[in-house]
Amino acid sequence: MRKKILAANWKMNLSYADAQAWLTEFKSGNGGMHEVEFRLYAPTLYLHDLAKSEVLSVGAQNVHPSVSGAFTGEVSIPQLTSVGASSVLIGHSERRLYFHETNAFLKDKVNACCQQDFSFIFCCGESLETRQSGEHLDFIKGQLEAAILHLDKAYLPLLTIAYEPIWAIGTGQTADTTQINEVHAYIRQLLEKQFGEEGSHVSILYGGSVTALNAQSIFACQDVDGGLIGGASLNAHTFIELAHCFK
Repeated sequence: MRKKILAANWKMNLSYADAQAWLTEFKSGNGGMHEVEFRLYAPTLYLHDLAKSEVLSVGAQNVHPSVSGAFTGEVSIPQLTSVGASSVLIGHSERRLYFHETNAFLKDKVNACCQQDFSFIFCCGESLETRQSGEHLDFIKGQLEAAILHLDKAYLPLLTIAYEPIWAIGTGQTADTTQINEVHAYIRQLLEKQFGEEGSHVSILYGGSVTALNAQSIFACQDVDGGLIGGASLNAHTFIELAHCFK
């Protein structure tokens, strides 16, 4: 059975005091939600204190593939594990767009996580132009072929995939369930074709402006195993409420 995962991506938001207040509210409100795995991808400087709470899994928003070295401003997997982080986001659309991370560099990150037994969420998704051209499935296939589909089956327990249609993030546009079902089913097909039965156990999250208004219909989609939540995760109560939208 695949995990149900609800992952918060705070991006570059919330002060330290805000983060502590969020954690306090989360602790008081998530009782009885044991069937959902909560993850929090917070700014790196908050990870140590957040991880000490042990009430949810804490991960980083970025990592460098090298174990150490002259990479000013970067962070390594050993450094992340030393402060209690247990996973990382790889390939988020903002890292690709604003920091020009290539498929080759993302593959290096994926390989580093596998070599060091570190869990990761690999993000994929298309722009509005690619969607309108009708080439979105081929585009996503290319992203997965470049960085994921080369893996040995033994590493699949470390992998979660998040589909994030870039055109539906912060734009006011929303992917409908037909569009979401199409892409998630296609990703599942690629995984099962490459990895067989093991590919059916990889959780696939949806990450395109999930809110309390659309979460129930999105999470009801057959191959949607949870969400990578941006803006709606900045309020702990709202984030917890999304977990109640799983059927």
